[in-house]
Amino acid sequence: MAQGAAAVAGVETRLIPVEEADGAWAELERADAIVFGSPTYMAGPSAQFKAFADASSRCVMARGFKWKDKVAAGFSNSGSQSGDKLATLIQIALFAAQHGMHWVNLGLPPANNSSTGSPAELNRLGFFLGAGAQSNVDQDPDVAPPGSDLATARHLGERVAHVTRQLVRGRAA
Repeated sequence: MAQGAAAVAGVETRLIPVEEADGAWAELERADAIVFGSPTYMAGPSAQFKAFADASSRCVMARGFKWKDKVAAGFSNSGSQSGDKLATLIQIALFAAQHGMHWVNLGLPPANNSSTGSPAELNRLGFFLGAGAQSNVDQDPDVAPPGSDLATARHLGERVAHVTRQLVRGRAA
């Protein structure tokens, strides 16, 4: 996601692990867009992401809807092809909506869904709401998820950067 966003001229990205969010609330408040990601565990985001989401109500919403009108998007990864990633993406999208954010979807049709399809295609897993990735549970992160899932995430990062730039320019006008 960060690589795709950074490929757009004038865009700066920063990766902030949820464990470091307590020291980054002001930085997140200044950002024009925030992309949320979490592995899918038991049909939802990780406990660490849930703790971040819960803390945001105290640190962000309590001070007055500070993320309203920011751009948001999301991604998730799990061990199986479906892996209930859609449930995680829905929870992340609802979290963004609770903050009044504008959600950017993947903007790609599903792929690899015909006899001529290929697992090398973008959006091979067929998600619309955000980027979904699948990592074989017996492989290390240097080989999983596959390149097509990483390219799909880069696509969404670039899309978020373009939408954010459009929104920021519109506000300035």
